[in-house]
Amino acid sequence: MTSSSTLLSPRGLLAGSTASIAQAVRSQQISSYALIHSLLEHIPSHDTSLNCVTRLLHTRALAQARTIDETIKNGRDPGPLAGVPFGIKELFDVKGEITRAGSRILANDPPASHDAALVERLIQAGAIPIALTNMDEFAYGFATDNAHYGITRNPHDPARLAGGSSGGSAAGIAAHFFSLSIGSDTNGSIRVPASLCGVWGLRATQGTLPTQGSVPFVHSLDTVGPFADSAIGLRLCFEALAQTTLSLPSPTKLRVARAGGWFARNVSPPMEKALSELAHTLHADQTVTLPHIDRARAAAFIISASEGAGLHIKTLRSRPHDYDPAVRDRLLAGALLPSTVIYQAHCLRRWFREQMHHVFKTTDVIIAPAVVGPAPRLDQPLIMVDGQTVSARANLGLYTQPLTLAGFPVLSLPMKTDGLPLGAQLIAPPGREDRLFSLAEMLEENGHTQPIFRHH
Repeated sequence: MTSSSTLLSPRGLLAGSTASIAQAVRSQQISSYALIHSLLEHIPSHDTSLNCVTRLLHTRALAQARTIDETIKNGRDPGPLAGVPFGIKELFDVKGEITRAGSRILANDPPASHDAALVERLIQAGAIPIALTNMDEFAYGFATDNAHYGITRNPHDPARLAGGSSGGSAAGIAAHFFSLSIGSDTNGSIRVPASLCGVWGLRATQGTLPTQGSVPFVHSLDTVGPFADSAIGLRLCFEALAQTTLSLPSPTKLRVARAGGWFARNVSPPMEKALSELAHTLHADQTVTLPHIDRARAAAFIISASEGAGLHIKTLRSRPHDYDPAVRDRLLAGALLPSTVIYQAHCLRRWFREQMHHVFKTTDVIIAPAVVGPAPRLDQPLIMVDGQTVSARANLGLYTQPLTLAGFPVLSLPMKTDGLPLGAQLIAPPGREDRLFSLAEMLEENGHTQPIFRHH
């Protein structure tokens, strides 16, 4: 049994997993109020060097914690995530808060009158909303480099990027500010920061989790999902969000293959080493080549730029200088795309999804790198692609963005490494998150993944 002293270190850091925290709160080893109060005292001083959090939900978090403690004292079930603190990417509505989506454009909007669907479902499961988290403006980027609200730094090395666009949600878990968080993933905005920050993330099957109450980026590609401190925590969070209970298949019966071709190019030596060890552990002797990944990535770029521009065209005309310049330029470029090119991108999307279904006739799960290598430095926000240095902010999604088109579920897990975090993608057919969690929990239980607590 986890003790209260394990859950709350002298510096107020979370040091227990999601499951152990919930169990300790339910068994009254520690009060939810004590845990949340400690975190609210701890975060402001420790986030100054990281910039994960944009707003703390002091009053609401403490009130919710008191409710959880009273529920337990009265002999009632507080829910599977009792007392577990969670962060919220600030594109989700939180009652009483302005939903800024990382932008100055929305900063003077009226506060939200209701919680977003995902926020509401986590609260129903007993989790406690504690903070809103930093992001790329309107989720358009892979770096969480925000011209208005600052850059989020990587807790494993504050001189490096945390990734994006849900960088604050991932980095906040790595920094022990909360155990769970929610983000969005249109082209890799969960998988990229999860990989660079060494936490767990899930891009659920598109359409499985409700997007109601979140600011859209690309209607036809937008997907929402959780981050967590562990594989089991990620599953518990997903089950709460999806309002379901998964029955996991035997991991030893799952056929695992490694993605080749595009996904074997440009990987750094540390990534290749970690991914090869993961493939060996999972007996992924088969290599599969997904078709025309370069074209799939180009199609995702086109659909994202054109639909994003469509949402913002009026405001771009009236308030262009209120946008983050990098985001504004991408949106303006999207507005200039011809309709024939956009149509071709959507046609390719349908074709690519059919091809992905075909690939899964001979395998159950595919593994691939989530990023090319460790988090880039802030003073050199570049990565190497095909022998050239390119912008990290635009290209960290090299391996995540193409998979967006299919809408399949993808889980990002922190692989065993000797250095900075590196994530792998586990990919399954639509609706088969159970396969991903089966492998993830087996890997975690057997010590084949990296605990997030190492940087302390």
